[in-house]
Amino acid sequence: MNSFLRYVLCFSLCLTTLVSCIEDQDFGQYDDLNLTPTLEASILYIESPESFINAAGDVDIISRDFNFDAFSSDVFAKRVLDGTITYIVENTTSKDDIRVRVELLNADGGVIDVENIPPVAPGSEYRLDIAYGNSGKNINIIKFTSSIRVTATNEGDSTSTSDLPDPKIILKSSGKFRVDIK
Repeated sequence: MNSFLRYVLCFSLCLTTLVSCIEDQDFGQYDDLNLTPTLEASILYIESPESFINAAGDVDIISRDFNFDAFSSDVFAKRVLDGTITYIVENTTSKDDIRVRVELLNADGGVIDVENIPPVAPGSEYRLDIAYGNSGKNINIIKFTSSIRVTATNEGDSTSTSDLPDPKIILKSSGKFRVDIK
């Protein structure tokens, strides 16, 4: 009888535990989720040594189109909310009159946005942040960007040389965008 009472007591305890831990499931929680991570990535990195700049003379140092379909892919374009593209130009050359122009192009090759970066003094760096979306330019510029054209022109001399080791002009760009996952 003692062992029967033990089994009944153990069964009652297990049944009570199971019943007391059951909670109604709320499958509507997905609707309340707000998933908007910030994605950041490098876009371009271009450098031109001073010897090449001098050899180029008065023609464009850089004039090139770069295919960049990352913005126009459906995964990104349909979900991007806003963001910033940052351009950084570093000048370790002796040149003080190199102009950089960045154009964002659509799939047909049409220019949809232009940034003219002013000349950067020798031994310094210039940073330009361009906002798109709520607090900046139209976000559709980003959504329809299919390629990027970079042009750099030496409007100064082609004979001076810097005292620094390995002098060059460097253009770096990166993007930081908020994307709605849901």
